[in-house]
Amino acid sequence: MIEPVRIGDATLYQGDCLQIMQGLGEVDAVVTDPPYGIGEAAGKNRSRCNLAVARDYGDAPWDDQTCPEGVDLARSISRRQIVFGGNYYDLPPTSCWLIWDKLNTGDFADCEMAWTNLPTTVRRLRYLWNGMLRANGEEKHGHPTQKPLGVMKWCLGFLPDAQTILDPFMGSGTTGVACAKLGRKFIGIEREPRYFDIACKRIEQAYAQPDLFIEPPKRAEQLEAMF
Repeated sequence: MIEPVRIGDATLYQGDCLQIMQGLGEVDAVVTDPPYGIGEAAGKNRSRCNLAVARDYGDAPWDDQTCPEGVDLARSISRRQIVFGGNYYDLPPTSCWLIWDKLNTGDFADCEMAWTNLPTTVRRLRYLWNGMLRANGEEKHGHPTQKPLGVMKWCLGFLPDAQTILDPFMGSGTTGVACAKLGRKFIGIEREPRYFDIACKRIEQAYAQPDLFIEPPKRAEQLEAMF
């Protein structure tokens, strides 16, 4: 088993998620954004039509294909799952897709869809993420498909009883930052060393600068009463 980096309540592994997940026990939930297999890491970002010149993230192969084995293994060791890009995977029918409306212009998708096994109906969040225009002035941290912190906090709100969250495709660590801000335990796995280093720094900063108030998670029955 690869020796992890431990930061606060976060346990972070740099390596192959298939190998590492085989050594993990059961977790409460998986919240992740696996590769979509559409080549977003292969220089496509340079051609995007945003309000400012697109940043060049380089040319890498990690998004050249999906990783169904990783998603299936993560699902097998968790009770609840939220999987962004689930529309690119062969997953069971579900009543609950989480829809993130980016309020976007240009040739990026207007929305991204997260497959879930949550016992509720489709939900949508409007959260601006359009080039240099980003809700709450959020920064980008060197990953071309980084999810906003506000979106990942919203996702965790659907998992009020989940104390340990796994992200086997951690990227630049936004799920881990959200967990740190909301008082959840986090297990993150990332294969690419440069993204792993970014994730470690971001999660370390999240613990070094905690929110003054962390709202306790709603109980499951309270959450269902809202729907």
